[in-house]
Amino acid sequence: MVGVVSGFVLKLARQSTALTQERLAEEIGVDVSTVQGWESGRRPLSAVTAGDFLRLCGRLSRLGAPASTGRHLREAIEADQVLSTGIAAGTAWVAPDTHPLAASVHRWTITNLITWPIIGKLPQHLHAFTITAKRRGPVPAQPSLSAEQRIRFFNHLLTVAQRAGGADEALLRRQAVYLLGFDGRSEIVDWLRGEWHRAGRRRLALGDIAGLLEARSASVALAAAGDSTHLYDFVDHMTDGPGEVANLNYWAYWIGELSDEQTDDAFMFNADTRSWTGARLLQHLVHRLDDDSPLLPLNVCTLHALIASRPSLLTGRPAVRASLGDALAKLAATRPLGRTGRDQLAGLQYAVRIADR
Repeated sequence: MVGVVSGFVLKLARQSTALTQERLAEEIGVDVSTVQGWESGRRPLSAVTAGDFLRLCGRLSRLGAPASTGRHLREAIEADQVLSTGIAAGTAWVAPDTHPLAASVHRWTITNLITWPIIGKLPQHLHAFTITAKRRGPVPAQPSLSAEQRIRFFNHLLTVAQRAGGADEALLRRQAVYLLGFDGRSEIVDWLRGEWHRAGRRRLALGDIAGLLEARSASVALAAAGDSTHLYDFVDHMTDGPGEVANLNYWAYWIGELSDEQTDDAFMFNADTRSWTGARLLQHLVHRLDDDSPLLPLNVCTLHALIASRPSLLTGRPAVRASLGDALAKLAATRPLGRTGRDQLAGLQYAVRIADR
């Protein structure tokens, strides 16, 4: 069992309290080797009893770690389970009823934790940990996997993506395809291109959730791997009402505006989106209108659909309007977005001007 992600999050939590490993061990009544094993991943936190885990989280918060420490650690354990399952299985198949990728629809926090040891980028939500303890010499900056572990993990994702085809395997397959975008091996990128030509080119039937999401996952995975061309194609295809609604609902869930946990993708085609306001999603997307973002075409498309469905989001928010206006002006001058993207960009600029009156 791999415990590198939860171990590193525990390390960040401890460092935010300015405690050494020895002091934390004293505070929670364990041997220092136990704390060292947790933080290194040699002793996965997932093996700790539920009661001991809750006491550890509570004690860390009382010692000065963020109140959200328990949630961060639980999500990190879930990320470790995904990594462990793939590494242990390699090219072997794991059925959906036992695979953690099929247990629930992932939000950005868990996905970013899964990819943390692979791309080395600290997940944004972990910036809550302010490190006050002095570090002794050179220390790792993020959790890590060996080259063999990385290959086994991605080989497993490819096995899942190639073999999963049943209705009860749709979520497992979609989330595996998305994570394959972080592999980077040429043969995997070639496979993703083939997946796009299979899923992204066909005409989608009304309410075809699996088809829409297969096309989305393939194009987003390719963009993450450095090829954004097919994301433009996906955005061009996703201009009907149900497709835009599904995309908005997915984003709302992804960032946490939809609070209920989902175990399949059916919620995305709920036409009644009044259960979430869009204010949080607006902030999220405005900060992601980055010219260097591989997902920029999808970000612009989603923002356009959000404002079109909720024009009142821009009224009474002068700071957001100013940030959005500046970002749109920069994109208009520097980034070609294709015909659909240009139309959406112009529509957003018009919406900002009207809301600013």
